[in-house]
Amino acid sequence: MNVDTRMLEEHVAIAPPQGMAVWDIDPYADDVLAHPEPYYAELRARGPFVYIPRYALLACGRYPETKEVFSDWQRFVSSRGVGLTDFKLAKPWRPPSIILEVDPPDHAKTRTVMVRVMSPRALTDLRQSFQAAAEALVDALLVKGTFDAIPDLAEAYPTSVFPQAVGLTEIDTRKLVDYGAMVFNALGPDNALRRQSMAKGPEVVPWIMEQCRRDRLAPGGFGAMIYEAADGGEIAEAEAGMLVRSLLSAGVDTTVTGIGNVLWCLAGNPGEFQRLRENPRLALPAFEEALRITSPVHSFCRTATRATDVNGVAIPQDAKILCVLGAANLDPDHWPNADRFDVTRRPSGHLAFGVGIHNCVGQNVARAEAGALLTAIANKVGTIEFAGEPVWRPGNAIHALDSLPISFKAT
Repeated sequence: MNVDTRMLEEHVAIAPPQGMAVWDIDPYADDVLAHPEPYYAELRARGPFVYIPRYALLACGRYPETKEVFSDWQRFVSSRGVGLTDFKLAKPWRPPSIILEVDPPDHAKTRTVMVRVMSPRALTDLRQSFQAAAEALVDALLVKGTFDAIPDLAEAYPTSVFPQAVGLTEIDTRKLVDYGAMVFNALGPDNALRRQSMAKGPEVVPWIMEQCRRDRLAPGGFGAMIYEAADGGEIAEAEAGMLVRSLLSAGVDTTVTGIGNVLWCLAGNPGEFQRLRENPRLALPAFEEALRITSPVHSFCRTATRATDVNGVAIPQDAKILCVLGAANLDPDHWPNADRFDVTRRPSGHLAFGVGIHNCVGQNVARAEAGALLTAIANKVGTIEFAGEPVWRPGNAIHALDSLPISFKAT
């Protein structure tokens, strides 16, 4: 019997499947979250799946099994929550995302709207403004010389260009960043990280919801385009507001993290930065490689809809499965020299943007932002050096830097 009647962290507590490795670790401990690479390696070494008794769930970190669970929406659903809470059994802290936490057939209509709104064609008019903003910021930072790349660059750039692209008429960097932290920390257990983030809710959430209203959005932006889909009958008016809300969570925090992480990679690998300088067309491959090697979204959950198996391993019905994307993206059986940051790798198939029907709908925008910024850096900056010790910020779903002191020197 693999299913208990107990609930743990608001999901069904399963018993260890027969023959599966049992690992008494807390994947949400601060030290694991801040420096997860040893955890990733041990998770892969223990087998295709392990049972974690602290949360009565399964975890996978090898590439093949993680990709299978993460992409098979029929057996392993997102609609029961991509965090520890099982939405079938417990009420989430906010209405579930109608793009991330929903499955077909309902998923199709909202995804169709979002894919169209943020298509490469829709980005055509934004690329010039993204590039101009990137060059202006890099010029200012070159004058400054030494700075903390997290608030001064990784947060400053996306929270200026992306909210404008959405059509926000009021931009508050701190609230945007704090809301993203709330959403992603809420995916974990009831730990200090979650409680500290959620404590900001009374101030942050009403502001976010206010910005999602139709009358607060400028014409021509992503938000207005989403409301036009409601006018055309593709989605309901209330659903349009929820999709704008999704943009202000997943569309900000992950890009901020990805930009901070790629700067860390470049500062720590001066030879690779010189290759980027010599060929600025490597800007996007460098970003993709940084996403692979640092996995800004380190883990998401799926829930098994029925008893099944993956690669011969029995998976109980109702099991919560922690898909450790960070471990899969560093799997040496899939990625040669997996621990090496290589701007020429072109790591097609990495899981940092998800896979299958739930791959990130905003990935084109994230790439456009990062591409503009890295191109500006490649053309204007001669060297990037650490100016202090980088500090990683523990997060229940996001692997991000809290501080990254660096120095820019001109070409």
